[in-house]
Amino acid sequence: MDQLACTPRERAVLDLLDLDGLVDLTRALIDAGGENPGSTELETARVLATAGLARGLAVRTDDAAPQRPNVDVELAPGGAVGEGPGLLFLGHSDVVPAGPGWSREPFRSVVDGGRVFGRGATDMKGGLAAVLVAMDALRRAGAPLTGPVRLACTVDEEDLGLGIRHLTTRGLGRTFAGCVVAEPTDLQTVIACRGDAYLEVTVTGVSAHSGRPEDGRNAIDAASRLLALVREDHEAHARTPDPLLGSATWNIGRIDGGRATSMVAAQCHLWLDRRLMPGEEPEAILSGLLAAADRAGITGDGISLNGTVTMSMPGFRTPREHPLVEAVHGAVRTVGGPDSIGGWSAACDGGFVAQDLGVPTVVMGPGGLNDQAHQVDESVAVEELELAARAYVLTALRMLSP
Repeated sequence: MDQLACTPRERAVLDLLDLDGLVDLTRALIDAGGENPGSTELETARVLATAGLARGLAVRTDDAAPQRPNVDVELAPGGAVGEGPGLLFLGHSDVVPAGPGWSREPFRSVVDGGRVFGRGATDMKGGLAAVLVAMDALRRAGAPLTGPVRLACTVDEEDLGLGIRHLTTRGLGRTFAGCVVAEPTDLQTVIACRGDAYLEVTVTGVSAHSGRPEDGRNAIDAASRLLALVREDHEAHARTPDPLLGSATWNIGRIDGGRATSMVAAQCHLWLDRRLMPGEEPEAILSGLLAAADRAGITGDGISLNGTVTMSMPGFRTPREHPLVEAVHGAVRTVGGPDSIGGWSAACDGGFVAQDLGVPTVVMGPGGLNDQAHQVDESVAVEELELAARAYVLTALRMLSP
């Protein structure tokens, strides 16, 4: 860490970071599980809420669905904290299913070789713990702040986004100057993210005996022609990539059609993943795909298409020169993290905060998205947890200095 880049006030707060407690809390959050799909975030929410209360922070829970509570932990106005705009940290309590192939118990965390192992260590129990420990240091230091620091932890980020939709519908109840999503970025300051949408398309044809296929209209044949349009659109986007985000992409995740080999398929169902550039609307993309199918002559003569958007998560982009970007990037550099600003090909709940609540947003957190998140034997480096907690402290002090 560059001690010379810190003020005496900043160093005093950093000295109060409970680094042993940081590892302990990361492990407790991992051990609480939270696999999703599965709707099992409740124990993780309880661990986080208990940890916040034990550190003298204000805690509120709010069910996004039965037994699925969002958790708000806040260093609230009062005392040394003013009533101005606050700083929001964002995370989620669910993890993807552990799956097979682990060499360790995925929900019995261990520390080995300077790393914490367990499902969710990187995505994103470590980030949650680092934020909470940073808030604890700010509270114990009595650091004067112009507004509150809040951690909003949502359920269901890994599936349908029930938690963040509930949060944005309820609102934040006050103004926030910025949001830091504590997702794993290897501590890089990420100022732009793609979004994501799940599209489902049902192709309906006419059944017939396979000995006379011309008597029917084959839905699988029609689906293959539709997927050719999807590939063409994917390739067209790839020819004009965004410098930070790359390009919009399509992925054919699943296909199901037909009933028997001796029958002309009367139906075929497609599950499509479409990664969104900031500002793109999933409904417009679906409408465009169906219209292209009409123009290509795929529909008609017994073939029809019906589509729906089953999940959407918006992308976002924050200007490089925004004070939030400067504060986060400067904090990361001060503590010895990477001196880089980039974009993220993944999607996260931060897009909802930026789009629906109008709060400038960046992503920065411990752990690697591509080499650890959603992988067997997932882990996060203890050193990265510590650097993240320090960077979160400095971000809060620099965004909310009197």
